Parts: sequence; structure tokens; C-alpha cells
Amino acid sequence: MSNVYLVTGGTGMVGNAIKSLLPKNKTVMLSSNMCDLRNKIGTLHLFSSVRPTHVIHLAARVGGVKANYDNLGEFYYDNIRINTNVLEAARKVKVKKMVSLLSTCIYPSEVTYPLTEEQIHNGEPHYTNFAYAYAKRMLDVQSRAYREQYGCNFITAVPNNLYGKHDNFDLEDSHVIPALIRKIWEAKLNNTAVEIWGDGTPLREFTYSEDIAKALLFLLENYEGKHPINIGNTKEHSIVELVENLCYVLGYNGEIMWNTTKLGGQHKKPSSNKKFLKLGWDPNNYTSLEEGLKETCKWFKIRYPNIRGYAGD
Repeated sequence: MSNVYLVTGGTGMVGNAIKSLLPKNKTVMLSSNMCDLRNKIGTLHLFSSVRPTHVIHLAARVGGVKANYDNLGEFYYDNIRINTNVLEAARKVKVKKMVSLLSTCIYPSEVTYPLTEEQIHNGEPHYTNFAYAYAKRMLDVQSRAYREQYGCNFITAVPNNLYGKHDNFDLEDSHVIPALIRKIWEAKLNNTAVEIWGDGTPLREFTYSEDIAKALLFLLENYEGKHPINIGNTKEHSIVELVENLCYVLGYNGEIMWNTTKLGGQHKKPSSNKKFLKLGWDPNNYTSLEEGLKETCKWFKIRYPNIRGYAGD
């Protein structure tokens, strides 16, 4: 029997990156229009129809700092339902292997750096997105519980800040890079200044979506562990550096205004990917931030304003 792949969140950024790496005639790229994963019966029906041998679970209710903080209850409830239903359906149809994508926000706000996998449950997540973080932690817990009780080969992976083509560019509900790309590009078009939350000093790690897609497929072939594994590019960049890079790539020479009265998130959260590298992943497989931003902005400019997250989209 040949493998059949099901990718939840298949029309999102990472899903689109994975699409070109899997056999078209043996892969189902699941979108929210095809099935509402918050619905238990609908999710089970879908899995029973597709009968996947492998699942890459990407679907989630996601957002940036503001969206997470403004919708704590909704983000928790929706993500708990999505994850619970997907794992239960995968168990019932006897999926051979599943990898689920977590987030670095699952790590405690008070932690020893760099972030290593054994620290995940050692304290409270950062207050700005604790609800989403706990829902993602429960995805890890459920995966391990099903492994212990039912023998399910469910693994989990922790990326860091992702960006790339097909991202969500909504100004109120997106992550830092897509939000900045759109802000800076529209400021250039309108000859206006750009306002950015915080003071620009926080440090972040960024991983190109196409690198994460390859990393997840690498894990399907090479990782059998019950605990989460960090898979992101661990090179740090300040928000100031990020903004300067984007201004250069987008050709913006206007004013940048830092609004220090607004939330800027944790100062830093560097992670360790040593466990991942020991599996055989080559660090040279990661795309540099400069190259990744260049490719992402090129894609964005060609399609603007027909992008995900634009008004009416």
C-alpha cells in the first residue's frame, strides 16, 4: 500500500511550501473550506474518507502579539478543538505517522536560554499569548498520551518565527514579518511614515517557510521520539535589523516611528536545535534572512493587493 498524505492547514504558508514536495496524486491539502476541524464529526468523516497513512498537522487559529492578547479565550477554545479532533481522528483511522507543528511560545517566560525541549512545561508561558501557548502545549501532551496508550506514532516539532510566500498579511492579525512588509510597502506607496510597536530591541529567530516544510518531511523520515523537537533556524536578529532589511528590499526611505507605549513581546527567546542537527539535518539547509526576505518581498509585490489578509480577502 502506497503512502497517502493529509496536510491540515494545507492552503496556509507552510502548507503551500510543503505542497510542491509531496506526490500530487497521493496528497490531500486540507483547507478550512473543505472541513471545519473544530467539528468532531466532520473531522472524523474527512479522515475516514481520505484514509491517510501520514498526516502533517499545521492547522491552527493563529495571530501576532495583538491578536493573541485580544482573543485569549477564542484562541484557546478553537485550537483545543482543532487539535483534539485531528489527533482523535488520526488515531481512529490508524494513521501510521503524524507530525504536528507547535510554536516557541509554548516555552515558559522565565526560562534558561537557549530554549531546550526539556524546559517546555517548566513554568507559565508569556502573558501576552498564554492561552494559545497552553493549547499548543496540550497538543504535545495529547500526542504523548496517545503514543503511550494506543501506540500512535505521533511526533511534534517546534519552529520559531516563520515567514514566507502565502503568509497572512493582515495588519491586525499577522506575525511580525508579514505585518511589517505590508506596512512598509503601503507607506512607500502612500509616501507616509511607518509606526511600529515597541522599541525595536527584541531579538527573534526567523525561519523561511520552505525550510520548515523540508524539515517536517525530514522528521517524518528520521524522528521517532515522543518529545517535541526544535527545528528552527537559531540565528538571532533584532526587530530594528529586520526593519532595516525590509526597508532596503522594498526600497522605502521614509520615517520609522517606534511606539514604545505598545506591546513589544518578550525581549528574546533563543532556541537550541542541537537535537535536530544530531538527527542529520544540515544547518546549511536554512535560508539566510536576507535571501528569505528578498524572495518573500518579490512574491508579495507581484501579488499585492491580492494577498491573504488584505481587506475583503
